[in-house]
Amino acid sequence: MSTPATHTPDAGTEPPSRIEDLRVPHIPEAVSVVRRRARTVLARWLVPPATTDDALLVISELTTNAIVHAQPPAVLRLSIPEDGHCGGLRIEVTDAGPVRRRRPSRRGPHLAEHHENGRGTGIVAALSTRHGISCRPGRTTRWAVLHVTA
Repeated sequence: MSTPATHTPDAGTEPPSRIEDLRVPHIPEAVSVVRRRARTVLARWLVPPATTDDALLVISELTTNAIVHAQPPAVLRLSIPEDGHCGGLRIEVTDAGPVRRRRPSRRGPHLAEHHENGRGTGIVAALSTRHGISCRPGRTTRWAVLHVTA
């Protein structure tokens, strides 16, 4: 079960003992590359396969959002607090804020594309114990915390 997204200045309070930052290239092909790099980090941290699978889906959603809807640069941060289970696995994607775009016309050629988007938040909510958005001038961080199963 997940709690609703919250808008907080800094949602993370536990000092991480394991932390990894991965740059997200601002091209669609980057999602699979970032996902592979994240899988390597999670394996090194001995994150269980079930949690890793959920984490990779959340990572895909958050990085895709940054590439499609935000300005570069974007960075993925993975962290696990010192006690390893209190806060779970924290996934953050920070970008330089939203790209200003026109809304699609109801008759325009991109209407189908508009209807295909918008499911990422629901996926992140379903897989995380907590998730939210932190906004500061010039940057936006979307984050999620996943329970690390044994």
